[in-house]
Amino acid sequence: MTRLTHWEAQERASATKLGTYDVELDLTTGDTVFRSTTVVTFSATTPGGSTFLELRPATLHSVVLNGRPLDPAALADGRIRLTGLRAQNTVTVVADMAYSQDGQGIHRTVDAADGETYVWAHCAVDAAPRVFACFDQPDLKAPLILRVTAPAHWRVLGTGHAERLDEHRWRFAPTPPQPTYLMTLAAGPYVSHHAEHDGIPLGVHARASLADALEREHPEILEITAQCLDEYHRLFGVRYPYSRYDQVFVPEFGNLAMENPGCVLIRDQFVFESEPTGADREDRAVVIAHEMAHMWFGNLVTMRWWNDLWLNESFADYMGHRVASDATRFTGARMSFAVGRKGQGYAADQRPTTHPVAGTAADIDEAELAFDRISYFKGSAVLRQLAARLGDEVLFAGLRRYFERHAWSNATTEDFLAALGEAAGAGLTEWAEQWLATADVNTLTPVVRTENGRIASAEILQSAPAAHPVLRDHTLDIGLYGPEGRTVVRAEVRGARTPLPALTGLPAPGLLLLNDGDLAYAKVRYDASATPALAAGLPGLNPLNRAMVWGSLLLSVQDGSYPAADYLTLAVAALATERELPILTEVLRQARTEIADRYLAPEARDQALAALCAGLSGLLSDPATAPGLGLPALRALVDCTADPELLHGWLAPGAVLPAGVPLDADLAWRIRYRLAVLGGLDADDLAAAEAAAPGGQSAQWAAKCRAALPDPVAKKAAWEAVTGDRTLSHHTVWSLAEGFWQPEQAARTAEYADRFFSDVPAALEGREGLTVLLVRYLYPRYAAGPGTLRAADRALARTDLGPLLRRNLTDLTDDLRRLTAARGLETR
Repeated sequence: MTRLTHWEAQERASATKLGTYDVELDLTTGDTVFRSTTVVTFSATTPGGSTFLELRPATLHSVVLNGRPLDPAALADGRIRLTGLRAQNTVTVVADMAYSQDGQGIHRTVDAADGETYVWAHCAVDAAPRVFACFDQPDLKAPLILRVTAPAHWRVLGTGHAERLDEHRWRFAPTPPQPTYLMTLAAGPYVSHHAEHDGIPLGVHARASLADALEREHPEILEITAQCLDEYHRLFGVRYPYSRYDQVFVPEFGNLAMENPGCVLIRDQFVFESEPTGADREDRAVVIAHEMAHMWFGNLVTMRWWNDLWLNESFADYMGHRVASDATRFTGARMSFAVGRKGQGYAADQRPTTHPVAGTAADIDEAELAFDRISYFKGSAVLRQLAARLGDEVLFAGLRRYFERHAWSNATTEDFLAALGEAAGAGLTEWAEQWLATADVNTLTPVVRTENGRIASAEILQSAPAAHPVLRDHTLDIGLYGPEGRTVVRAEVRGARTPLPALTGLPAPGLLLLNDGDLAYAKVRYDASATPALAAGLPGLNPLNRAMVWGSLLLSVQDGSYPAADYLTLAVAALATERELPILTEVLRQARTEIADRYLAPEARDQALAALCAGLSGLLSDPATAPGLGLPALRALVDCTADPELLHGWLAPGAVLPAGVPLDADLAWRIRYRLAVLGGLDADDLAAAEAAAPGGQSAQWAAKCRAALPDPVAKKAAWEAVTGDRTLSHHTVWSLAEGFWQPEQAARTAEYADRFFSDVPAALEGREGLTVLLVRYLYPRYAAGPGTLRAADRALARTDLGPLLRRNLTDLTDDLRRLTAARGLETR
C-alpha cells in the first residue's frame, strides 16, 4: 500500500481547498463489513487538473465525480484518482469497509461477559481511509457531518451533539474544521453518566458489563475532568473549543487513549473493576489531563505535517503531568514523570535511532517513527526547561497568541516560536536550534573544591556525545544540603565550563544536588566519592528530588556506571522509609523488572528477590504502614515471591491477605499469573478460572497466564498463536507476547531467542499495525549475551525490513547490548 509523502501532501494542499465531508455509516450490514457513503466537496485551484482521494475498502461500489460515474477500477493502491476537476467539485463514494481486529479503522469486538457487540473508530495516523473516502493529511481540515445507522439498542457517540432520528438512525451536528485522523465514533449498548461544568456538557461512557464499575468510578472521572477544564481555562485564557466533552472507555483499545475532538477514546481498563492502587488512579488522571490538552494542542491548532508531531505530544505530556499535579488531588504526577517516564526519554535519546524533538517525516512511514519517547517524554522535559527559562507569565502569554492566531487552522514550529518570541520580547531561534533541532543528551558534572569547611570554588562541566557534539544552555537549580538545611542557587549553564561564583564561601555541603527541582533535561554525573552521599541523603530530600535521584540511579545502572546490586540494596532500604506512592511503586517496578530480572547476573536473582520479599513482608506486617501502600506492596510481593504454597494460600476461600487487602478479581489473576510462571498451575486450572468469571479482563489474563506456563507444549502453542494466528485480536496477541518470556524459564525458551529474529518479520507481513506491540513484548529481552546480539545483527542486516520494524529492532537490540555490557559479558 502506497503511503503519503510530505511532498505529495504539499502538492495536494496547494491544489485543493476542502468544503465538507458528509459521511454516512451503516453498522447493520453484518459482522465483517459496514457500508460507508462519503460526499466530499472541495475546490480546485487549477480547473482541469487532478488529485486523489484515499480509500481502503473491502469492496468499492461506486465513485461519482460531479455527476460523472468513474470506473471503480480507478481505485489503485488505496487511491482514487480524480481528473478533469472543476473549480467546485463534489465526489460521492460508496463502499463496504472491513471491521478491524488491529485497532485501526473501525474496530469491532464482542464482550465475552454478555455477548454484546461494540465498535469504535481510531483513524490516526493514516487509518481514516479504512472508514471513509478522504484527503488524509493533517493540513486539509474540514467540517464533518456524520450520520450513522446502528442496531436499535445501541448508543452512538462522536464529536459533538448527536440527534437520534429514529430507532436506528443518528445524525451529528457538523464539526468545526478538523483533520481526518481525528474522526471517531463509538457505538454499542454503552452505559452513560452525564454532568455539566462551566456550561460544558460532560459524558462518561463504558460497555454495559462495566455498569457497576462505572457507577463507582464516574464521580472521580467527572471531578478530574472539571478540575482540568478549569485549570486549562486559567492557564490558556482560551475557552474549551468544542460543544461537549465525552470520554468513552472502549474495549481492546491498543493505546492509552486518543484525543478525538470532544469524544476521547480511553482504554476501558481505566474503569476499575477491581480495587486500584493510588498510582493507577493517578495514571488515569494524567491520561485525562493529557488528552484534554490536545483539544488545544493538535485539535484547535493542528500541525501542518507530521514532522511537527511534538507540537501535539510534547505539549500534551507536559501539560498532562503539570495539570494533574496542580489541579487535582494527584499531586505526585510530577514525581511519577521524574522517576519513570523522563528516564525512558533519556534512554531513547541515547539509542542509535535518536532524533531531534522536532524531527523530519518524509512520508507516513517516517511519521509513525516519531510516536516515541523522544516526542513525548524528552519533549515534555524540554518544555519544562523552557518554562523555567521564560517563566509562566511569558510562556502562557505566548501560547494564548498561538491559539488565537491559528485557531481552526494549522501551524508549524516556526509559528509557535514566533508567538512565544513576541511574548518574550526576544527570539528563540538559538534555543530552538539547541533543543528542538539536535539529538541526544548532555552530561553535567559538578566540580567542587573545599577549604576549611567552605566552598573555595565550584563549576559545572558540560559534555556531549561524539555523535551529537552539541553543548546546550541549561537553566537549573543547585541544592546544597548540610546541617544548616537546604540552600538553593539558580545557575545558567553555558558552554563546556560554567563557573559558579555564587557558591564560593558557602558552607561545604554534605550533599550537592545538581538539578534540584528537576528543571533541566541532562544526565548528571557524580564522582565516586559523591555517590555514597547521594544514597545516604536520599531519604532527606523532598519527594520530587527523591524521584529525580531514583531516575538518575537507574540510568547509571543502565550505563554501567552504578552497580545493580547497590541499586537493589537502596530499593530494599527504601521500603522502610519511602511513603510517596508514585516513587515507591516505580522503584519497586524497576527493582524487579529492570534490576533483578535483567541487570543482575542470573545467579544473583533469587537472593535479590528474596531480599525484596523480606522487605515487602515487613512493610505489609507493620501496623503503621501508610494507607494506600498495602495493595501496591502486596502486588509487588506477588511478583517477587517464589513460594507457590504462599500464593495458593492467598487464593483459598476465606484467606486473610496481608494488610487486610481484599482478594478481588484482578489480584486473583495476578496471583494465578505468578503461579503459572512458577509451574504452580496448569492449563486446566486457568481454563476453570476463566470459565468461572468470563468477561472483564479474564480472557486477557488467561491468555497471558497460558503463555507463561513453563511447559514446552504451552510455549509452542503461544509462540505459534502470536506469530501465525491472524484471527487473533491485537489485544490477545499482546497478552500472549507479554507472558511468554520469563527469567525463571531462560533454559526452556532459549531456542525461541533466535527464532524471534526470523519468525517475527514474517509474522508482521500484512499486519504492520502490530509491529510496535509484537516487537516490544516478544523481543527476547532476558537473553543477554553475544549469541542473541549476533542473531539480532543478522536480522538488522536484512534489506526487506519495514522502517517501523527496523526502528524497534534497533532500539531493543541497543538496550540488550547495553545490558550485556553492564553485566560484563561479551557483546560480539
